[in-house]
Amino acid sequence: MSMDVLILFFHLVIGHCIGDYVLQLGPMSSAKSRHSKLREQYGEDFPQWYYWLTAHSFTHAAIVIIITGSNLFAVIEAVSHWVIDFCKCEKWISLHQDQVGHMAFKILYCVVFYMSTNG
Repeated sequence: MSMDVLILFFHLVIGHCIGDYVLQLGPMSSAKSRHSKLREQYGEDFPQWYYWLTAHSFTHAAIVIIITGSNLFAVIEAVSHWVIDFCKCEKWISLHQDQVGHMAFKILYCVVFYMSTNG
């Protein structure tokens, strides 16, 4: 395995940590769930849950495109992150399963990168 692939994976994991734990604001963390009571608390002007979840997913897509330069990976990241986090918010999967799902996509990007550079 190329050192470049390991470095890419390391960068993607760091980016994921930044997106999930640094850039995910307090309201976003709970308001991205359709079961959140924040909208009731703050009123009609408070954004719907799907705006929060989409903004969070797009934050991760932006991180992926900055690291990889791939528009395709960014689209895959936005969609997969949205679906995985939705499943977590519905309590269909645990936090650990959520993180494993996200890491699986990081590994996928590294495999595609390796295959494209080592044909």
